[in-house]
Amino acid sequence: MKLTVTTLTDLIVTLDVSPDMELENFKALCECEVGFPSQQMVITHEGRPLMDNTKDLSSFGIKEGDVLLIQQAFPNVPNAQPQLPDLGIDFSAIRLPNTPAPSPATPPGAPASFAGANAGSSTSTTHADTAERLRQELLNYPDRLALLKQNNPSLAEAFLSGNKELFAQVLNRQLAEKSERERKRIQMLNADPFDPEYQKLIAEEIRQDNVDSNMEAAIEYHPESFGQVTMLYIDCRVNGHPVRAFIDSGAQTTIMSQACAERCGIMRLVDKRWSGYAKGVGVQKILGRVHLGHIQINDVFLQSSFSILEDQIMDMLLGLDMLKRHQCCIDLKRNVLVIGTTGTETPFLSESDLPRNIATLSEPTEMDMSRFGPGGNPDHPSKK
Repeated sequence: MKLTVTTLTDLIVTLDVSPDMELENFKALCECEVGFPSQQMVITHEGRPLMDNTKDLSSFGIKEGDVLLIQQAFPNVPNAQPQLPDLGIDFSAIRLPNTPAPSPATPPGAPASFAGANAGSSTSTTHADTAERLRQELLNYPDRLALLKQNNPSLAEAFLSGNKELFAQVLNRQLAEKSERERKRIQMLNADPFDPEYQKLIAEEIRQDNVDSNMEAAIEYHPESFGQVTMLYIDCRVNGHPVRAFIDSGAQTTIMSQACAERCGIMRLVDKRWSGYAKGVGVQKILGRVHLGHIQINDVFLQSSFSILEDQIMDMLLGLDMLKRHQCCIDLKRNVLVIGTTGTETPFLSESDLPRNIATLSEPTEMDMSRFGPGGNPDHPSKK
């Protein structure tokens, strides 16, 4: 009969064996195919580990076309360094440039606790012990914590909170999700190929393979795409007070936060008849509008209007109305903002010059301001 064996590294091998072959001999045959030592090999059939090496395959209920999962049960070695579980984004299928493919004898990211749990009584490690060992691992090796922050932010956040119970809960949930995904994959391989649910799972497997191939190509040919781009900010002054303004040619209106307006002393000029709500990715309340204000950029004073938002993380956002009015040009080659009406220019700020809450902001909140103003505000004087 023909059997399909697979590992956690997605290695799939088809073997033609006799139904009366003993499990011990079958393990020896699989050792040549997958590279796991037969003494450390755990074979699972339909979620049940096969433990008695003296029994033949047919006595375990194995029949033609079945799929068997092979895992390596690592022995408990005293003073051995614990391994980080493969959690978060699974990069095991992504090969870095000039890096050989992983050996089937060492499945990437396969934790000892995961293999031991499937071996039944071969290990007494509990989920709590696994979480505590992982905590100590992260405390002793800060470089692994940095990698965890990038690949698994939720687990890293639970670790940094200092709450052991929360960390164990997040870890156990992610390990359970990983085990469930593997169970569904084995179930898919055993399912009827004409089952619609089976076809959906196959389509998802193909889609994920395409995603992994695309990411592998991006890492090799376009690695800079994984870096974080610093947004464009400039230093300016409003009513004599220093402000860091965000340059956004995609925003229709120049915006200022309520906190910044109070700091600059222009809240007394807010026309509340222009109040409303800005709707985009989120909803924010517009308190009103300052019709005329002065922005000092270097030694040049420019006139602008401001829409005052109640809850805005950025102090000020220079929109397209301001940029077009003063014929501004965003010169990314020289990293400067050129003001056409005055012939002056000001450099964009580097990431080190920005506050932490701004430097880590991936992109500003996108808002549709086109509905506000004389044509969109029902309280505007022109509507009365």
